[in-house]
Amino acid sequence: MHLKFAWRYFRAKKSTNAINIIAWVTLGVIAFSTMCQVLVLSVFNGFEDLVKSLYSNFYSDVRVIASKGKTITLSVSQLASIRNFAGVRSICLVAEDKALLQNGELQTVVFLKGVDENYSTVSGVPANMQNGTFATGTADQPLLVLGSGIENAVGVEADKALMPLTVFLPKRTSNSMDPSSSLSEGNASASGSFAIQQDFDNKYVITNIDFVKQQMNFLPNEFSALEIALTDPGKTNELTGTLQKMLGPEYKVQTKYQQNTSLYNSMKLEKWAIYAVLTLILVIAAFNMIGALTMLVLEKKKDISVLQALGANRTMIKKIFLSEGLLLAVAGVTAGTLLAVIISLLQLKFKWVKLQGNSFLIDYFPVKLIVTDFLLVALTAIIIAFAASWFPAKKASEQIFELRN
Repeated sequence: MHLKFAWRYFRAKKSTNAINIIAWVTLGVIAFSTMCQVLVLSVFNGFEDLVKSLYSNFYSDVRVIASKGKTITLSVSQLASIRNFAGVRSICLVAEDKALLQNGELQTVVFLKGVDENYSTVSGVPANMQNGTFATGTADQPLLVLGSGIENAVGVEADKALMPLTVFLPKRTSNSMDPSSSLSEGNASASGSFAIQQDFDNKYVITNIDFVKQQMNFLPNEFSALEIALTDPGKTNELTGTLQKMLGPEYKVQTKYQQNTSLYNSMKLEKWAIYAVLTLILVIAAFNMIGALTMLVLEKKKDISVLQALGANRTMIKKIFLSEGLLLAVAGVTAGTLLAVIISLLQLKFKWVKLQGNSFLIDYFPVKLIVTDFLLVALTAIIIAFAASWFPAKKASEQIFELRN
């Protein structure tokens, strides 16, 4: 019954035009805020998917590192057990550290990552070559696959480089007081360059694992990490826990998310910070709603008195005005959501809104619609509307009105 009265009040033209104006302004603000929240969350979802796909091209499904220190020791039997572990598709041994890469007078600090012949099965780097080919050579004749940013920093074209580059690496077991004797020097030619994302392109150089181990005085069964590709990445957490138990506390087994915890956490923090800011618009709309409902209560004094005379109690009267506020919220949320969906679909199809600058892999704002975002935005608007409607509804139910001739 109270919904019928609320719907009638919602549709009916008010005697005071200001009430109509305030009600429509409130509905418009709710619709605008809802539209903005859905669009912003959808854009963040699009960027999150884009960044995850880029990082997935470089990082493996699972990575094993030392829980303390910089290196791990893996015996032949341990490697065989991991390789034959159910759910493991492929493994790759890694030896890496910071290095100085020099080409004549040009030089830059890089992360030199030595990998074995299985690297192409655990990483997407070989599939993202920009120039040349993906080849790491041998321990005696190492080849370098440069990030595109490193390629520019040392002034070479990886697929046309004639002169070898000089690589300086720290010796792990050096105890000399002479800084120069604690560095190893080796020469390697560039075979190609990759382009994935600036964080990798400006930082990493891929080469042969035996070359790096030889330069850094690693033991035969000593490595920096073990990278693992899974047959079913959806079971990563389950397999990671089992591998951790098998290897023991001396090793740290990381998922792809755990390898980039700071990145994913910062992206989520930015997303929800923007959501919180846009929620303030709904709070502003709530003040308009309080004003509109308060004026409506004053206008409907005679109606409330008639209802009381017919036996309506305070609870019913309160429900009528609470429902009026919720109807405003539902109408605003519905309109805002529809607008957001239409704009998002148009952006997905026509890519009208462009990104400024040329430093991105795509030139438009990516969008991804997620149902949970719609539900969260709608729930937020309804909760705020309910809170804003409570005060006028309570006042209406507590006042005693009398019919007069």
